[in-house]
Order: sequence, then structure tokens, then C-alpha cells
Amino acid sequence: MIRRVLIAAFSLVLSWSVAQAQSYPARPVKLVVTFAAGGAADLFGRAFASALGAELGEQVFVEVHAGAGGMTGIDYAAKSPPDGYTICLAGAAALSAMPFMMHKMPFDWQKDLTLITDVLRVPEAIVVTPALGVDTLPAFIAYARSHPGKINFGSAGLGTITQLAAELLKDEAKIDIVHVPYRGVAPAMTDLLGNQVQMLVADVPFLLPQIKAGGIKALALTSAKRSAALPDLPTTAEAGYARVNSDNWYGLVAPAGLPADVRDRLYRAAIAALKNSELNKQLATLNAVADPMTPQQFAAFILAEQAKWGPVVAKTGVRLD
Repeated sequence: MIRRVLIAAFSLVLSWSVAQAQSYPARPVKLVVTFAAGGAADLFGRAFASALGAELGEQVFVEVHAGAGGMTGIDYAAKSPPDGYTICLAGAAALSAMPFMMHKMPFDWQKDLTLITDVLRVPEAIVVTPALGVDTLPAFIAYARSHPGKINFGSAGLGTITQLAAELLKDEAKIDIVHVPYRGVAPAMTDLLGNQVQMLVADVPFLLPQIKAGGIKALALTSAKRSAALPDLPTTAEAGYARVNSDNWYGLVAPAGLPADVRDRLYRAAIAALKNSELNKQLATLNAVADPMTPQQFAAFILAEQAKWGPVVAKTGVRLD
């Protein structure tokens, strides 16, 4: 009798679990973007949300939670109910570099997050205000050396990859330039156009309109290869600074404790979205490349990124506390 009751109870739980998997999502899903509206992360997030929603069969809407170099949004997502209705497009630095900048992070990605997949990679470029009158990276470095402490560089926030790439250039080229952090790359661009800061390292898709309009001058890509969007722009390696390499990336994460069936549903939908030809066309126009991974590959990738940025943080002394 007891055995029959237990079997019946187990069957009921199993049926409920299957029903839950089949019904997810039953309402719109929130995709948290961790940098200010109008920036590159926001553009990527909205394109990906549309494709992901089509695969899930339910709307995926973007909600911006900017601040602390992307940590605010990830922390918000990590503390959300683990039901699949709050997911997050997490930036590179908050997962790979910032753990070396704080005694205590607000979250531990290995304990507090469910990794779904990396979503995309995008090259970054070093740009300056035309008011400096320099056209190449060597010319900029020569100018900076002759004007120590007089050049301000903006970033998407303290400890972000946009800061670390500039810090790495600062160290490699032996120049004295001053960091000015912002809450996202969009306000940094505003001040670059107003000559409040003179240099910025940011994602190429976001920079392209102002590069083409002549509002800013591109000096080099912080990538191993040239970009199809800017074929005449040399890389930092070509200018003699091969270590200044900072492809940016954005990955899909959810709160820890996400049910396996919901995680798998999200993973399958995300991979299908990243293979969608329309999304890839949109990413190409933004000069980004889809970068789908299994959750296990994504975890290994983050660990490799930590191995790269940890020594940079230690050498530059960037701290967030």
C-alpha cells in the first residue's frame, strides 16, 4: 500500500515537472541588460531578445539595470527568483576581471548564477577626439608622453574591459593618462564628443556612427584581426602592442537553482536564436559575431578570461573597494 502511494506521488511530481517544462515560458521573460540604454550592450540585448523570444514563443523584453561596471544588473538577476523569467546579458568584466578587484563580490558566478551560453563577441577600438590632432596610435602615444597627466580617458565604468584595455595600453606604452569612469559607454561618448575626455576604448558597433561621421577619430582595434567594418584600421598588434587585446563579450546567465528543464529550454532556444540567419545579419551590421557555447564551455571560457585579466588587474592596481 505504502509503495503504491509513493509510486503515485512520484508519478504526480514527474507529471508536474514535465508539464512545467512544456508550459515554460507561460508569460513574458525579462532580459536584464547591465549597461546604460543606448550603449552597445543595449543594442545587442534588444536584437538578441527579439530572436530569443521568437524561439521561446513568448515575448522577451529588455530591462536596464546599469551601474558598477555591469555588476548591478548581474546581482539583480542573481537575486531574482530562479524560475526562468529573469535572465541576464552579462558583460565580460563583471564575470572575468572584477573578482580580482574586490575583497568581496556581491555575487559569486560559480555559486549564484546558472550559466546558459556565451552570446556574442565584439571587437573594440581606441578612439580619440579630433581636437588632439593625432591620426595614428603611435602619434597618440607620442602626444601622451609629451603631455603627461593631461589626457583623460573615459570608460563604461570602473573595472570594465573598456577601462582595463586602456590601462593595459597605458602600461605597455608607458604613458600617463587619467581614467574617468561612467555609468555605461553612451555618457562617456557624450563627453568625448564634448572634449571632456579625450580618449575612449569601446565596442566598434557603438563607435561606428561617430567614426564615420567624423565626430571621433579611430586609432586602432584592440583585437587580433582587422574588422570588416573598418578594414583600413590597423590593430594594436600592428602598431607594436600585441598584448593590448580586449575583444568584448556578453553571455547569458540566470539565477542559481534554475530547474534543469527550464535551463535546458533556455539553452536550446538561445542556441537556435544564435544560429538564426536574421539575428546573424543584425549582428554583422553591428560588427559582432554570435558565439554559442554549452554551459560547460562557457564556464571554461570564463576561467580562461580570468587567467588573462587577473595579472592585468594586479599590475595596474585597479580596485573597486
